[in-house]
Amino acid sequence: MEEDILVDQNFPLFSRRGKTNKATPSQINPAPPVTAAASTTTLQDLKPLLQKETDSDDPIPTTPNHISFSDLGLAEWAVQTCKELGIKRPTPVQRHCIPRILAGQDVLGLAQTGSGKTAAFALPILHRLAEDPYGVFALVITPTRELAYQLAEQFRALGSGLHLRCAVVVGGMDMINQAQTLMQRPHVVIATPGRIKVLIQENPDDVPAVFSNTKFLVLDEADRVLDVGFEEELRVVFQCLPKDRQTLLFSATMTSDLQTLMELSANKAYFYEAYEGFKTVETLKQQYVFIPKNVKDVYLLYILSKLEDMGVRSAIIFVSTCRSCQLLSLLLEELDVEAAALHSFKSQSLRLSAVHRFKSGQVPILLATDVASRGLDIPTVDLVINYDIPRFPRDYVHRVGRTARAGRGGLAVSFITQNDVDLIHEIEAELGKQLEEFECKEKDVLAEITKVYKAKRVATMKMMDEGFEEKAKARKAQKLKALAEKGLLKSSKKRKRKKGVSDQLVEVKKAYFHHLP
Repeated sequence: MEEDILVDQNFPLFSRRGKTNKATPSQINPAPPVTAAASTTTLQDLKPLLQKETDSDDPIPTTPNHISFSDLGLAEWAVQTCKELGIKRPTPVQRHCIPRILAGQDVLGLAQTGSGKTAAFALPILHRLAEDPYGVFALVITPTRELAYQLAEQFRALGSGLHLRCAVVVGGMDMINQAQTLMQRPHVVIATPGRIKVLIQENPDDVPAVFSNTKFLVLDEADRVLDVGFEEELRVVFQCLPKDRQTLLFSATMTSDLQTLMELSANKAYFYEAYEGFKTVETLKQQYVFIPKNVKDVYLLYILSKLEDMGVRSAIIFVSTCRSCQLLSLLLEELDVEAAALHSFKSQSLRLSAVHRFKSGQVPILLATDVASRGLDIPTVDLVINYDIPRFPRDYVHRVGRTARAGRGGLAVSFITQNDVDLIHEIEAELGKQLEEFECKEKDVLAEITKVYKAKRVATMKMMDEGFEEKAKARKAQKLKALAEKGLLKSSKKRKRKKGVSDQLVEVKKAYFHHLP
């Protein structure tokens, strides 16, 4: 079941200009100009404006060896930078999208995790910036703070020969310093929706003017950025941007409303789709363990103890809540297992520290909520564990996409309990493949059950002493207040739990797992 995104023709995502840039690579034939009348037509009338291309239209699914970055129309300095960074030739998403972006079209690029989507929009933006350098030239909106910092690293690497000035504007950092940084007009601003909205509203005389000449708007992980929860923030941001901007959307998962927004583009939007639906890379091995809920920690410790035998350099463990993440962190600490924890209850400095320690190899394990499921590119990640099964198939795709990137191999193991069967079946149906069983001997796994249970009791007491539950309640109240202010809070009455058949079913499920301790 997909999350709903509210979309209408008044959503100011795309520019409403009547012509594209003159400079186009020789191999691209730009579409004829779209007249201003297009902005007043119906959605059905706008559908023919969407140019769609998939890898199925291409007889060669991978980039041919003879095609280089220079063939895509990029400047020589950009081609040389790619060589220095070890990027030998363009990936399919880069080969299809870079010429279209250089041609001035709005672009939606849909491709697998680890397929080079960041370079697909960063390289043409930097190419244009080199021709006419000023700030703010491009605004990149991304859903998480960690991804924002990673995007900044990649922009700086690709633009190293340009003396690129790149600013990151995210929550958890000093707003006065961020406002001052924006006033210095960096070339590229990478921001999360909430913080950039606050800066615009609190500095109405200064900050909006910074974006008055912005040429590019990029929504990375567009399906999540365009979630209904960010609609208010995006409207505020879009009002500051010029109408002749170029809009680029990139994601690994597609929603129907994302395509609807592309159809509203009056700039002859180009849609590159590497595949339809959800897809994971062929080099990723996907397995599951069917276990009772109350021995998940025992199985987790067993797998983590076998990392060296499995040839795993580092692993990411995904959980569904901040509470679970914190408790697991304390549990592993009690069991003398080195791990870093990443969740939204932590301060920004601690979050950055956790990512840095994991990236640098100081700790081999990262415990994380879905704040780490989007875009993070860490080559040494060989294993992803879904401690909790995500509610939506697209979140599963993004999680397991942290491994097996850029043609490398990887393993994803999902813990399935009696409550997760329907979720995993839905994921398998969307992927078009069944997960394989992860083989392990139950006797060997449960040998450490007493040790794990003792450690968990200590970890639970530690978390209570830290006042985590009080922080969680305060955070929840703050979140509900924000949702209410946006008009997104739905009132619901608590249902009284009926005893009877449902209780019997629970008992039957429990009885099925005969090895419950």
